[in-house]
Amino acid sequence: MTDYIGYTGLSTTGSQAYQLPVSELIEQALANREGILSETGTLSVQTGKFTGRAPNDRFIIDTADVHDDIGWGKINKPANPDVFEKVFKKVQAYFADKNLYIFDGFAGADHRYSLSVRFINELASHNLFVHQLFIRPDANQLKGFASEFTVISAPGLQLNPETEGTNSEAAILVNFEKKMVLVVGTRYAGEMKKSIFSVMNYLMPKRNVFPMHCSVNVGSDGRSAVFFGLSGTGKTTLSADPKRTLIGDDEHGWSADGLFNFEGGCYAKAIRLSKKNEPEIWDAIKFGALAENIVLHPVTRQFDYDDDHFTENSRVAYPIHYIPNADPKGMAGHPNAVIFLTADAFGVLPAVSKLSEEQAQYHFISGYTSKLAGTEQGVTEPVAAFSTCFGAPFMPLPASVYAKMLTERIQEHKVSVYLINTGWQGGPYGVGKRVSIPHTRAMVTAALNGTLDQQEFEPHPIFNVLVPKACPGVPAEILNPCAQWQDKAAYDKKAEELAQMFAENFKKFEGVEHLVSAGPRVPAAI
Repeated sequence: MTDYIGYTGLSTTGSQAYQLPVSELIEQALANREGILSETGTLSVQTGKFTGRAPNDRFIIDTADVHDDIGWGKINKPANPDVFEKVFKKVQAYFADKNLYIFDGFAGADHRYSLSVRFINELASHNLFVHQLFIRPDANQLKGFASEFTVISAPGLQLNPETEGTNSEAAILVNFEKKMVLVVGTRYAGEMKKSIFSVMNYLMPKRNVFPMHCSVNVGSDGRSAVFFGLSGTGKTTLSADPKRTLIGDDEHGWSADGLFNFEGGCYAKAIRLSKKNEPEIWDAIKFGALAENIVLHPVTRQFDYDDDHFTENSRVAYPIHYIPNADPKGMAGHPNAVIFLTADAFGVLPAVSKLSEEQAQYHFISGYTSKLAGTEQGVTEPVAAFSTCFGAPFMPLPASVYAKMLTERIQEHKVSVYLINTGWQGGPYGVGKRVSIPHTRAMVTAALNGTLDQQEFEPHPIFNVLVPKACPGVPAEILNPCAQWQDKAAYDKKAEELAQMFAENFKKFEGVEHLVSAGPRVPAAI
């Protein structure tokens, strides 16, 4: 038997199943009772306690080679190398008799910048996940495959914080010195994906590639667009546009030659999914896809996408070619437009606004959005939050590194930048209604084809952004956030509260004081 794990220090008396095809992985998962098949043939699994990322359990190992590079803090939390060694020894003992699944794949569609990764999984369903989410090598690439990073996933192993030095029974440990990631104690598959995204976000700037938490698509005119936004703000939904070609839905690099996808698949939120509004994603949920925490009828085996019994963060993973208009090459030219997506839980931001170059820098550094229920452990309803670069949990370097790279590219390629609110209007969460997908799509279309630029704009009195008076396909009242509120004074008060939050958040950034005037105007009385 070929040994695929010995180089890591692991060994097992069980089997090592290498590069299994999708059908066999699903058969193995069913035999192991990891999940069941839905009516559409999708493998449906439950992830238990962890139905989203566990940021409090994620650490970067503080070694000499990265100590001076990392933007340490509440998000990029350091852990001593001894913690890694203790957890690794637990994994060694745990894997000693396990049947394991190994997948070799790439992160990065542009071969000049791709990272080769080996995944070692306890679960066949997790191996299916990485098989579908990462770029699959062809036969020739496999012959000479040499992994540059290794991800080891042991969801069934429960850690002891008192002896291992972790925060809980779970831990996600990224070790750049050993070029290894340990994902232990959680069945939420997204931790593997986001760990490698974080690795790419560390490595790519050193090669003059701007790594982005974004989706990308291209129109028939060849004009590409970048959509920034955290989970739940609409990146996947808006990029899967039947009238545009999908490059990728979550993670990309922007090199001197253009854009490229980091992944080979999509990881879409499924809560309240509808065939009418999201037909491409709806049709992608079929044999070969992996569904996490979606309620399944016990008799009909039909998914109930509206039921949040398990979590608001129900997910489905599928290869990108399941989207009929996706480009399998995963590459595009420089974008003509950059769109920041935010799900405003206050219900006060304009539905769409145009940003100046300084405002683009301000809002990228701020990264305002709402943490939506279920995307992280402990978040049960939307909470206003600021996530630097619209992806702070995955950015190991200081925010200034990424902000500088974005600014340079916007200037060089003369890119238009827009802020689109996919959140609430007419009141805060629980009172107002969320902006409809068709209306959001109409705003995006107008921004990308240039018709929005032809409209008359007026500055918002509080948020200091340019708001169009009209947009094709969108009722005028939706463009004016105040018009959606019955109590105009209540709108002003809530908007001023959010403006103050922007101002307070921006104080923590050094060297960008010149951008303060590009942010919201905070009344002196606040």
